[in-house]
Amino acid sequence: MESLETLLGRIDSFVWGPPLLILLVGTGIYLTFGLGLIQIRRLPLAIALLFKKDEKSATGDVSSFAALCTALSATIGTGNIVGVATAVKAGGPGAIFWMWMAAFFGMATKYAEGLLAVKYRVTDENGQMSGGPMYYIERGLGNRWLAKLFALFGIGVAFFGIGTFAQVNAIKDAALLTFHIPVPATAAIVTILVALVTLGGIKRIAKVASAIVPFMAIFFILGSLVIFFLNLGKVPAAVALVIQSAFNPSAAFGGAAGMSIIMVMRCGIARGVFSNESGLGSAPIAAAAAKTNSCVRQGLIAMTGTFFDSIIICTLTGLVLLITGIWNNPDLAGAAATNAAFTLGLKSSLGQYIVTIGLLFFAFTTILGWNYYGERCTEYLFGVKSIKPYKMIYIALVASGSFINLSLIWTLADIVNGLLAVPNLIGLLGLSKVVFSETQTYFTKREETSFGTPNAAT
Repeated sequence: MESLETLLGRIDSFVWGPPLLILLVGTGIYLTFGLGLIQIRRLPLAIALLFKKDEKSATGDVSSFAALCTALSATIGTGNIVGVATAVKAGGPGAIFWMWMAAFFGMATKYAEGLLAVKYRVTDENGQMSGGPMYYIERGLGNRWLAKLFALFGIGVAFFGIGTFAQVNAIKDAALLTFHIPVPATAAIVTILVALVTLGGIKRIAKVASAIVPFMAIFFILGSLVIFFLNLGKVPAAVALVIQSAFNPSAAFGGAAGMSIIMVMRCGIARGVFSNESGLGSAPIAAAAAKTNSCVRQGLIAMTGTFFDSIIICTLTGLVLLITGIWNNPDLAGAAATNAAFTLGLKSSLGQYIVTIGLLFFAFTTILGWNYYGERCTEYLFGVKSIKPYKMIYIALVASGSFINLSLIWTLADIVNGLLAVPNLIGLLGLSKVVFSETQTYFTKREETSFGTPNAAT
């Protein structure tokens, strides 16, 4: 086991080395400036579009809001609770700063992904929308082998990365520690619920996600804000520590040697991408199912996913860890650290329940979202007849996830995440001119439309 951990650790370090970090952040920077800081200038419009009705003539499987909730169901997961705590533990408070940087530039990346997903989507044999990197790489770049490589990695992430084991283990641990539910009972309940939802296809997944995602996000945010209110005097110092530690990481550990800026950057960016999935190419698979006639409109809506996930929820988790001082406790890590931080911050055991309930919902909806992502990748490679066998395998992996050793899961998840990002980022860079052109055309037409008309904000 030790040799396997060492091997996976070396592979992880190689995959998430400087080349991938440069490619990830570099793509986001290139798209950010190529799109004229769209994540700042157009964020108010993007949020406003969430509350507008879809066009009656729009084609797609689910509403734009439901498509975003499906994407958020996969992105708002254990990375927001366990991943943030793990990043801060490994890289110090400065890791939060690099999460912010990855998220800021990642918003432009997520916008481009959503735009291309709708532009190049197709209708499959079952009459459902299929889209995502495998389609825009093949149809836009004309490179089918790279598209197949993405789909293959996508199935790997769904099966062995974000989709199953990491989430199921988080649910199992939370249910056992807080509610004392036996592991076999948790495994059975989760498996049955996942089967009931996923076998109903994208419409049922989107319906469940639309109900759970807004509730769970507001529930967690309110709990965090109460802690901020109770500890207002400590908030500025926590923010200052994040910024200072990002560029002088040893200072956060009392001058301890061995912590470099590169290590902090790697922790922050890797965990940030694990959480918001910008650049991975997963979220555009859900965006492709949206009922919309505008690829730019859906790109804007998709962009808000990274904002809500990392800029808001991950930041709240990270600052609670710093405000309470739990981040520096050597005996606590992952969900246990976040649990302790919320309990201490609220000065009540209610904090533990906020984290546990949030974690249960976050992890469960991530399982649902990644089931759909893996399904579309499987359908792309093997056709619609492969969807049912894929779902059976996925459900079986969910059932076994509670009994898998978690020590290797996070490392394995990091590896497959990194592999998934490479073909997608190549596709985004290769099709960047299409993104720029579509964006310019959309906003030129919008500005030409008289203000106050129904079309002005569509």
